Amino acid sequence: MEGPAKLGIAVAVFSLLLFGGIILVDRGKNATGEPLMGTFFESQGQAHIAVGAAHDPYNSNPPTSGPHYAEPADWGVYDRELPDEQLIHNLEHGGVNIFYKPGGVNQETIDKLKLIQRAFPRKTVLTPRSVNNKPITLTSWTYLLELDSFDEATVREFIRRNKDKAPEYFPD
Repeated sequence: MEGPAKLGIAVAVFSLLLFGGIILVDRGKNATGEPLMGTFFESQGQAHIAVGAAHDPYNSNPPTSGPHYAEPADWGVYDRELPDEQLIHNLEHGGVNIFYKPGGVNQETIDKLKLIQRAFPRKTVLTPRSVNNKPITLTSWTYLLELDSFDEATVREFIRRNKDKAPEYFPD
């Protein structure tokens, strides 16, 4: 093998190792280098499925990645539950889903969560979800944080750190 060919292969291998290293170091950090908040769950992919289509079970409750509908929910506040398969698409776009368990929080807490959602109007969805394990749950792409009670600073910090850390970036 000629010198330039060897050099080309060496540069290609070095680039792959360097790029792979950046990916490994980058996982779990936001754009400013801060660690993401919550429990990490391996990605289950980004496959689009038809509304109502069957799929493998998700690896977290609520899901943080996986098969989802082609149409995301509009950012905002909902007083009804939305399908997990729709909300995953919001996560894929760098959003954060804020869930409260009906009966698990009072109206004052829901009102405080609404104020937080309005502070991040183009990156959050607030909706009830009856099958949550805890009264308040936050999700971003591959991350989940469960809270036993409302903690405004924690909710805001999760959103701040975890928003826009997803496979598809959509500016605020």
